[in-house]
Amino acid sequence: MNDLEARVGRWLFINRGWAPVPVLAAELALGAPTVSGWIAGIGLVAIGEGIRMWGVGHIGPKSRTRGEETWGVVDTGPYGRVRNPLYLGNIVMFTGIGAVCGPPWAALWLAVLGAHYTLIVRWEESNLRGKLGEPYTAYLDKVPRWLPLGPGNPGGGWDGPGALKSERSTLLAAAVVLALLFGRSQLF
Repeated sequence: MNDLEARVGRWLFINRGWAPVPVLAAELALGAPTVSGWIAGIGLVAIGEGIRMWGVGHIGPKSRTRGEETWGVVDTGPYGRVRNPLYLGNIVMFTGIGAVCGPPWAALWLAVLGAHYTLIVRWEESNLRGKLGEPYTAYLDKVPRWLPLGPGNPGGGWDGPGALKSERSTLLAAAVVLALLFGRSQLF
C-alpha cells in the first residue's frame, strides 16, 4: 500500500459515517419508491442489521471507534466467517435502502460502498498487520475479506443487550431514512 492509498483509507475510516450522505441525498431527491422495492429493501435492511448485530455482539462497542486502537484479533461469531461483517452488514443495509427505489439505486449503493469499504479495509489490514503481527496475519490467511466462507469459530460470547445498545444509532438512522423514503412514496 502506497502512502496516498494509506492516507485516503485512513481518512475514509475516520469519516466513514458520512460516506452514505451524498448518495442518500440523491436517492431522497430523485428516487421513486416502488412496492416491490419496499419488499426487497426492507428484507435487505433487516438482513444487514442482523449481520451487524451479530458482529457487534462479538466485538463490542469498540467497533464504534474512529481511532487506530487495537484490542487483538476477534475471530468468533461472524468474524470466524468473514473479516468485515460490520462493513458487509452496512453494504447489505444500504443496498436495501437503494432497492426501495429500484435496482439502479441498489447497484449504485453497492458500487459506492463497495469501493469505499475496500479502501478502508486495505488501510485497516495494513494497520492491524503492523500492530498485531503474526496472529493477525494468520487470521488474514484463514478468513476471507468479504465472502462469509471462513471456517468459523463457535467460541466467544454474544452480548445481545450490548449489541442492541451499541446499535441504537444505526437502528435510528435506518428508521429515519426509511421514514423519509416512505414520505416520498405515492404507493400507499
